[in-house]
Amino acid sequence: MEYVKAFFVGGIICVIGQILMDKTKLTPAHILVAFVTCGVILTAIGIYEPIVKFGGAGATVPLPGFGYSLAKGVIEAVNKDGIIGAFTGGVQATAGGIAAATVFGYIMAVIFNPKSKK
Repeated sequence: MEYVKAFFVGGIICVIGQILMDKTKLTPAHILVAFVTCGVILTAIGIYEPIVKFGGAGATVPLPGFGYSLAKGVIEAVNKDGIIGAFTGGVQATAGGIAAATVFGYIMAVIFNPKSKK
């Protein structure tokens, strides 16, 4: 049942993104930023945590999940270190994901020789 919940929540997030791409003039970059920002805002007001508890990886892997990780890291760091945690918490909480994306992106660029769109 855990996989079904993850599929359901992740699918809804992807459907929202697809609808935004099809029905608006937003670029994928705008949608990416909007999803991360929504993840931060929904975490800050306490809405995204129940979604994560229900959907598991279906809620933490897509882009709003990155915003969730940023916000949760900031909240924990502020509680631990005070105001300086507002600047360090998000980076500490997401450093592993950012490093992995950078390393694997570089490896794929070396292997597959990417080309820009025309």
